[in-house]
Amino acid sequence: MYEGVDTVVLHNELAYEDVLPVGWRALPKPLDMPSVAALTERNVRTLQVCATIEEQGPVEKAEDKNLHSADLLRLEVKMNLVLELMGQLLAAQQPRPRPVSVRFNALGANWRSATPPRVGDQGLLDIYLRECLAQPLTLIANVTHVTNEGQVRVTFTPPGEATSDLIEKLAFRRHRRLVAGVRQPRRSTGETGITRILG
Repeated sequence: MYEGVDTVVLHNELAYEDVLPVGWRALPKPLDMPSVAALTERNVRTLQVCATIEEQGPVEKAEDKNLHSADLLRLEVKMNLVLELMGQLLAAQQPRPRPVSVRFNALGANWRSATPPRVGDQGLLDIYLRECLAQPLTLIANVTHVTNEGQVRVTFTPPGEATSDLIEKLAFRRHRRLVAGVRQPRRSTGETGITRILG
């Protein structure tokens, strides 16, 4: 049955798609092993924090019969507010790239750039997942295709099992929310499903 939402796919795998600040930094030479390890650790932390923020929700908390659930919910709201304020302060001090439509998974990404890199270039792709997170998701990327309109396609150097798993879960949560958001209004439309595929 068609759920009323297209499946976002890149390189034949489920992908995350949104309008987010995206930056490209050219790499004059490959990163050494300690730098790659530090980058991987930072990406895992960033994705874990993002997952924690996304998985919090008033519906789940309202169903919790624990005596301390109201106190935990208040604390959670306060922490989210602190994170939001910190993110805004950091963004003001370190302006982020302009938000663009981006699609990515653990294999690669596709976005539009006003100053695109060249095919064959290697660099770091920074994707700022949430305003309250100071650190972006940063992946080592190789440019495989650039259109005349500035659409850039890259493949990622394998980011490691933990990072790949967390990106896959991020994409799945996004897809699940989109499906849940449109299931009721479009259930009886009789449309046929379409899968959008890039790569």
